[in-house]
Amino acid sequence: MHMPSGIEHRSLRRGLLPVAAPPPLADAQARLQALTARVRHDIETLSYPKDPWVLPREHSSGEHVYDVVVVGGGQCGQTVAFGLLRERVTNILVLDAAPRGREGPWVTYSRMWTLRSPKHVTGPDLGMPSLAPRSWYEAVFGEAAWEKLDKWPRRTWQAYLDWYRDALQLPVRNDAPVERLCEEGDLVALHVRGGERVLSRKVVLATGLEGIGGWRVPDIVRASLPQSAWTLCTDDVDSLRWRGQRIAVLGAGATAWDRAADLLELGAHSVTIYMRRHKVLAANPFRYLEKAGYLRHYQSMDDADKWRWIRTILSFGQPPTQDGVDRCAEFENFTLHAGCNWAALRQTDGGIEVTGTDGSVAVFDHLFIGCGFSMDPRGRRELAELAPNIMTWADAYTPPSEYEDDWLQTYPYLDKSLRFMERDPGATPVLRNLFCFNYGTLVSNAHSGASLSGILYGLPTLIHGVTGALWAEDEPEHFRMTKSWKAIDTDPGKLAQRLWKPIPPA
Repeated sequence: MHMPSGIEHRSLRRGLLPVAAPPPLADAQARLQALTARVRHDIETLSYPKDPWVLPREHSSGEHVYDVVVVGGGQCGQTVAFGLLRERVTNILVLDAAPRGREGPWVTYSRMWTLRSPKHVTGPDLGMPSLAPRSWYEAVFGEAAWEKLDKWPRRTWQAYLDWYRDALQLPVRNDAPVERLCEEGDLVALHVRGGERVLSRKVVLATGLEGIGGWRVPDIVRASLPQSAWTLCTDDVDSLRWRGQRIAVLGAGATAWDRAADLLELGAHSVTIYMRRHKVLAANPFRYLEKAGYLRHYQSMDDADKWRWIRTILSFGQPPTQDGVDRCAEFENFTLHAGCNWAALRQTDGGIEVTGTDGSVAVFDHLFIGCGFSMDPRGRRELAELAPNIMTWADAYTPPSEYEDDWLQTYPYLDKSLRFMERDPGATPVLRNLFCFNYGTLVSNAHSGASLSGILYGLPTLIHGVTGALWAEDEPEHFRMTKSWKAIDTDPGKLAQRLWKPIPPA
């Protein structure tokens, strides 16, 4: 069984001490095995109802037809899979583009020391205490270590997710990037890199922050410079590559600050963050809204109320983490250039000349871009063909002048089950079988399907929607067989054969 490392960060020039998990307990392996056995016992204990209900489908080609395929195997995609299994939807598959253990940001592009969520936030456990993050942490590091923990070190969180997948024996296939989604009769055909085709009745996109578009690069950057001159803060690259260089970072979100800190700690000559705001934000309105009333009932509000709430919340902005700010502040060669955007960029013999909107001019060796993400599905290979017909909030709702927001209007307009809707009904019917559980859910459901805090209240809506769609398609046959009760009673094999079999003990 995989054991987490206590090493969380390396630094050539250390300012603050990095946050690291303590060493695992001497008997951590045995404690984890016991916890895994407890998880599987709890699943068996809570396995009512056990009867199969999703009726199998066949394709004329003989290819297997899944009931649900989840695209994305990070924390949200894995939890979607567990949620479906608990509802006895077992003919499922999870596809992730990354190698095993590198799903999501935690050990790839993330440069933060810890998660941004408080340690007590739950979600992946779906209310099962033995599966909760705290239970795993205490099994590995001890109860006293949990009491001392402030926030989860990010690599330790990845180790929890690795155990979660193994404990539940989730059907995740790695190194399987989905490049196209298209209609195949009543099914969805997922085209995976390498020529493989996977058929499914329903598809859930659990593709993270950038899952509806991609990371945003301002037009001025693309138009003025070769791509070798700049790097995204979210690229999976080693900051050590820029040791000794002068770096400018555009953007002041948490990811930009974390990357800036990592560059400084690994020996950059200097780092300057450019941000439009005149002051660093100090308060996070989302912390106030972590209340059951808002989290549970936002989804039931009408469009006008949803819009005024989410527009108001986002107008305050979201601050970087205190850790990220403090890490940068430790270095005398760090500069925060506030109240300034980039007005012009020019490659010169001496470096990249950056002219600010305040008239300032400075020269750097390399640029990092941390400007967030777009909601343009044309930027996603799997959605590009469908993008023109995906309904957005701009298509569905016109806000009053006091709440206008061009950015929020680009978000997909999802139905109550988090299913995509068509601009032109009937033009791309495959959309009725596609469900969204990434950051694109934010306006329709308030819960980002790309964050830990969005799982607890966001996931039940999705699971209800997916299982409801499957039931609606199967209901006529279920009713027909119910009317022929004697045949069912004597030949249960006429029903779907897919029981959720208890997972064997560890």
